[in-house]
Amino acid sequence: MNDINWKPKALKQIEKIKEPSTRKKIYVEAQALIDFPNCQGIKKLTNHDYSYRLRVGSYRVFFEFDGNVHIIDIEEVKKRDEHTY
Repeated sequence: MNDINWKPKALKQIEKIKEPSTRKKIYVEAQALIDFPNCQGIKKLTNHDYSYRLRVGSYRVFFEFDGNVHIIDIEEVKKRDEHTY
């Protein structure tokens, strides 16, 4: 079992999303990371600031995973565009 830790930057980014249903969907999908690595929509990133990303519609949730302690740090939530990666 993993713990989800939302960083202040990620919380600010999710609060800026205007559509409440989109915010809720991102939060619910991110909570599924409790079962990481047994969840869908995850990609291991290379040459990126963060190790993993979760795809939620047109948004990406970037996170780090400490395999020993089982803590998932959600670092950023960004809308997918040419500057996301």
